[in-house]
Amino acid sequence: MNITTKNFGEITIADDKIIKFPSGIIGFPDLTDFALVHDEEKGVGGIHWLQSMQEPAFAMPVMDPLTVKADYNPQVDDEILKPIGELDPDETLVLVTVTVPSDLTKMTVNLRGPFVINALEKKAVQVIIEGDEYPVKFPIYEILKAKKGGE
Repeated sequence: MNITTKNFGEITIADDKIIKFPSGIIGFPDLTDFALVHDEEKGVGGIHWLQSMQEPAFAMPVMDPLTVKADYNPQVDDEILKPIGELDPDETLVLVTVTVPSDLTKMTVNLRGPFVINALEKKAVQVIIEGDEYPVKFPIYEILKAKKGGE
């Protein structure tokens, strides 16, 4: 499938790379088909983009939460995960959205609303983590800066 995106121009996504969100994502229930895209020039590590296949102008920066919070392990009710099939820990991907304001030092990730992706089934769901353990705006600039510096 070819789409013209806001961030990457025209790209081709193989049908087997499309991730289905049966219930859409929070705030966008009609957007159900996404692809995980990374900037070829910047390499695979770090920030990726969850690109909507239905709305080419819509893409969210996402990243592995373990990159910035090594002990990230939210408890999610099995019932919420049922629509995406049986999860194999080796084939499960968890991503969180990244907010990148004009002042990069204020960059945050949303640890309360992760995406859980069943890589085998190519199905995903966004969940809301109960409680106060994980904030919606977790600052990451200093963490990423330290990692880049080799700390």
